[in-house]
Amino acid sequence: MTRDNDGLRWGVVGTGGIAHAFMEGLRAVPSARVVAVGSRDRERAEWFGDTWDIPHRHGDYRDLALDPDVDVVYVATPHPWHHPNTLLMLESGKHVLVEKPMAMNALQVAEMVEAARANDRFLMEGMWTRFLPVHQVARDLVAEGAVGEPTGVSADFGINLPYDPDHRLFNADLGGGALLDLGVYPLSLASWYLGEMTVVGATRHLSPDHMVDVRTTMLLRGENGMTATLDCASRTSLPGRAVLSGTAGWIEIERFWAATDLVLHRDGHEPERFHRPFRANGYEYEAEEVARRLAAGERESPRMSWSESRRVAEIMDRVRDMGGLVYSPGTVKAVPLD
Repeated sequence: MTRDNDGLRWGVVGTGGIAHAFMEGLRAVPSARVVAVGSRDRERAEWFGDTWDIPHRHGDYRDLALDPDVDVVYVATPHPWHHPNTLLMLESGKHVLVEKPMAMNALQVAEMVEAARANDRFLMEGMWTRFLPVHQVARDLVAEGAVGEPTGVSADFGINLPYDPDHRLFNADLGGGALLDLGVYPLSLASWYLGEMTVVGATRHLSPDHMVDVRTTMLLRGENGMTATLDCASRTSLPGRAVLSGTAGWIEIERFWAATDLVLHRDGHEPERFHRPFRANGYEYEAEEVARRLAAGERESPRMSWSESRRVAEIMDRVRDMGGLVYSPGTVKAVPLD
């Protein structure tokens, strides 16, 4: 790994809201420095660079990929560009953290993983929720048997936005749909506990143009016998709660995708609350995971492995296929849902 005496040198691909959130988190990582930003618009690259005091501003992603001062990049572009941007960076010798969802479909995920292998580069999906301290507490409690034998996961993530066909959440060609943007959170949580999953059933409510889902509910069965009931929505507010249930109790996590607290309910005991605050905004923990794995010479994270990203992408493909929605890997265009 190439790095200087001041730590890992980051580049940021894209200048949207999620890039700003990542920058806020990265500032809480003393060993990290952001040295470059890339945008398709030179003015936006300059603006982002001024905002965050970044020395190298590139008006083309390829220029960032070729920047010799960059060790690792964070891909923060819209969903349909995760795949080409990541391939460009990997093939140019950069390590990559790519914002969730990793890609538009499982085929693209497989191609990205193969590129990481072929170029001996690190690659990880930026599912920041996985790295939040309170979720490690939950994992430890389940492993210790605090809720008995684990039996299921339920989780939902829903927001209420006015319908606008040009908004990225409702525009299929921008990677729209509640499942891809919001459902990836409960799906990733379920995958962490269920392992390989089978789609038992799914229901959906469609946008007025029938091009994307605005609500999808899924029932899954894990290889370990656990089940998951998951819900996501872009035009309906949902509680945003996750529950990890077992034969002797359950763990409740409010706003699970950005949680700092959980409550353990054990049969015959008073509820126990665990609080794990962020140092910044929560994105610092996935950045630290990248640094740990690179320092160890590793190319993937066991906490957000390539197989995990593949599994979640495959489930989303299966759920979409049930309604006839297909994201073409070549053009990332969509066909109407039945």
